[in-house]
Amino acid sequence: MTDRLALEAAAEWGGTLIRLLSNRENVVYEMALPTGRAALRLHRTGYQSPAAIVSELWWCDALARAGVAVPAPLPARDGAPVVTLSTGRIASALAWIESDALGKAGVPFARPLPETLALHEALGALLARLHRTTDALTLPPGFTRPRWDADGLVGETPFWGRFWDHPAATPDQAATLARARAFLRETLSQPLDTGLIHADVLRENVLVNGRSVSLIDFDDSGFGFRLYDLGTVLSQNLYEPAYPDIRDALISGYGTADTALVEAFTLARTCASVGWTMPRLAPDDPIHRSHIARAVMCADRVV
Repeated sequence: MTDRLALEAAAEWGGTLIRLLSNRENVVYEMALPTGRAALRLHRTGYQSPAAIVSELWWCDALARAGVAVPAPLPARDGAPVVTLSTGRIASALAWIESDALGKAGVPFARPLPETLALHEALGALLARLHRTTDALTLPPGFTRPRWDADGLVGETPFWGRFWDHPAATPDQAATLARARAFLRETLSQPLDTGLIHADVLRENVLVNGRSVSLIDFDDSGFGFRLYDLGTVLSQNLYEPAYPDIRDALISGYGTADTALVEAFTLARTCASVGWTMPRLAPDDPIHRSHIARAVMCADRVV
């Protein structure tokens, strides 16, 4: 079914499928167009509304036009930013970025440490530019994206789920997650820099070309705390021996000196990821327990 839908979608751009790249939240293919390669996305049904997907593409287009290293959306042959397929699923396409991912979740960095630090400093600078450029934009009427604000992270119904109620958590772990939630609710109640954020700056979504980095996959982007983008980066690095150096390189590139607040948002992301697992993974998937253990470890250090 997916391959048939992908062929249907590719035809809307006058393209030819090359290979399947990812079959996770969205199904992503590499596609050949007369003008070059592109990434074809089949958006997960029921996650983002058509209006939210169009808003994401508008933002990416504005960023790319301003020179920020993100992929520009490619309209279909009829000029529309998205296409509704025969099953109701939404498809979109993005310009291809020739590069390699910064890394893979759960796999230690293979690059020499000086190179890893330099890339994280460059990533911090890219996120700062993305945020500054976004602040200068005037959003169009009807622009809509999810909210990664205090309610979206630690309210009664967080966007990714009530992480403190995870059924796989032991009583001690559940108590620690509840304590982390209370700490974050207090921390996020203070005035903080907010705006549109990527919200999913994982290694797989950071592309490296030499010393330059680009950012892809804005599917989770929305309105939230700016330093949450840094916390998302660091959430995957907590088990790296050079974690403090990676953190310091990232925040140096971004231009903040508030290490404690960045650490708080790292905790926020590890907790959100616990909530993310509940509706998406089989009950016996080991990622449930590994994500809980990571969040508890982070909470024990930060709270």
